[in-house]
Amino acid sequence: MTDPADLRGLADLPLFALQTVLFPGGRLPLRIFEQRYMDMASACLRDGSAFGVCLIREGAEVGAAAVPEPVGCLARIVEWDMEQLGVLRVTALGGRRFRVLSHRSQPDRLLRASVELLPEEEDAAVPPELQACAQLLERAVEQLPAHFPEPHRLDSCAWVGARLAEALPLPLPTKQKLLEMSDARERLALLNGLLQRPA
Repeated sequence: MTDPADLRGLADLPLFALQTVLFPGGRLPLRIFEQRYMDMASACLRDGSAFGVCLIREGAEVGAAAVPEPVGCLARIVEWDMEQLGVLRVTALGGRRFRVLSHRSQPDRLLRASVELLPEEEDAAVPPELQACAQLLERAVEQLPAHFPEPHRLDSCAWVGARLAEALPLPLPTKQKLLEMSDARERLALLNGLLQRPA
């Protein structure tokens, strides 16, 4: 179910363009020091609002506004700390996927976009032929519990697929393709195929 707060600002959503892909339910630690993102984070904390995370298609994280990929993920700040003046550390939690309809750059180079939420993806129980993926993730959860926030849904294609896509050392274009898939079972089957390839 979508938090009603996620529906605010979809016509003017601030975007954080990064060299990473955020999936629904994923945790994203960020070290923020550029003023445009400090202002964005302050506004999100003040208003309880979300921002968007998109993989960079062209450009860089620092400096001039980058060109984002067209599909990203809403994010909400769940933890924050300013350990030193001018550096904000936050942890954001991934929400719904969205598609960018249009975007613009503010004078301070912060991207803002008009977006539409994508339909909730089709989920399913992990079938027997894909249980190896769930077992691999279960071992990772046992070894690195802090990286995988509860609730752990090892019987869900959506949860297992998203967490594996985040954790595996896959090329960023592959992760972006996985994010854009709307069928969780198909995503997990694709990941299973990638895991079965010979090294």
